Amino acid sequence: MRTQMMNRPRIFSFFVTLLFAAGVTSGQSVAKNDPDPTVSQKRANSCAIAKSTLLNFVVWSRDQQRFHEVPIWQLPDSQAFFFVSRMTIDADGAPNAYDPDDTGLDDLANAGGPTHWDGIITDREGNPLVQGESDPFPGYYISCTSLSDQNKKLTDPTRYVDASKIPYVVLPNDLAERAGARLGDFAVVMNLRNGKSSYAIYADIGTMGEGSIALADNLGIWSDARRGGQSDGILYLVFPGSGNLEPRTIDEIQSEAEKLLHDWGGIEKLASCGENHNPADTTVTRPSKSLFIAPGPPERAVTEANAKARIQFDIEVSLFLRAAESANSNIKPSE
Repeated sequence: MRTQMMNRPRIFSFFVTLLFAAGVTSGQSVAKNDPDPTVSQKRANSCAIAKSTLLNFVVWSRDQQRFHEVPIWQLPDSQAFFFVSRMTIDADGAPNAYDPDDTGLDDLANAGGPTHWDGIITDREGNPLVQGESDPFPGYYISCTSLSDQNKKLTDPTRYVDASKIPYVVLPNDLAERAGARLGDFAVVMNLRNGKSSYAIYADIGTMGEGSIALADNLGIWSDARRGGQSDGILYLVFPGSGNLEPRTIDEIQSEAEKLLHDWGGIEKLASCGENHNPADTTVTRPSKSLFIAPGPPERAVTEANAKARIQFDIEVSLFLRAAESANSNIKPSE
C-alpha cells in the first residue's frame, strides 16, 4: 500500500484533500478557519503556485550510500517555512526516557555514550546524573531537551520539555539557523497519509524529521521511540521568531499556533502544500537497504550532537553574567 500511494501522487493528493474536507484531525486538532469554502479553495490552490524553494537540505542514509534532498519551501510575504519528511520518535525530556538498565522509553544508545552523552544530563566528569527519590522516576537518568525552563535547576527533570506529554518538533541546528527558527517557536504538523494534524513547539535539536512521542500520538503514528515512526509523508510548518525561547503548556501551544496558522492561510492551504509529494532518493554508489533516512555524514552528526551542549553552555554563561551584573548593582559605593 505504501508503494502504491507513492507511485500515484494525483490519487494521493485527492485522498488528502478529501480527508481534510471531512475534518479528519488529531487529538490536538487543527480547525478550519474560513466559513466560506470559496475563499478556502482559493487559498489552497495558491500554495502550489506561489511556493518557492528557500533551500535544499541534504540528509544521508545510515550507511552513507544514499542521500535525500528535502526542499524547504516558503510562501511570498511570509517567514514561515515548510517541508515534507519522515518522523522518527524523540523521547528526550521524558523523565522515563533512559535508565542504566536500558529499559526506558528509548534506546540508551540514542542518548549518546560514555565519551559523549547528548540526551541526558551529566556531572563535570561526564557521568550521567540519576533522578533521586523525590523525582518523577527515581533511578532513571535525567533526560534533557535543548529548550528548557531556565528558572529551574539543571538537575530538575521538569526543567525540560516532556516528550510524552508535549507535542514538539526537532530540527537540525544548521537548518534552524539558516531558516531563522529559534527554540520555542511554534509549528503545525500534518500527517499526509491519514489527514491528522497537530500544533507543536520547536523544542529539541537533532536530525531531520523528528517529533516527540506526544506529537506522534496526535498524528496517528506509532509512537514507540525504539521502533515506531513513519518513513515519509509528514508535513512540517514552522513559524520563525514566534516563540519566546521558553517551554509552553499544551493550551498555549494550541492557542498561539492556531493564530499563526490562520494568519498564514489556514488548514486548507497547508493541506494543498503537501500535494503531489513524491519522495526520491539519489544513489551515490550502491543502493541502501535502510528504511528511514538517517543523520548525515559523521561530521554533520557530530555538529548536531554538540549543538545542545553549545546552546546549554551559552545559556549558563548568560545566566552567570546576569547574576554577576545583578550582584554588582547591589554593591554600594564606599563613602
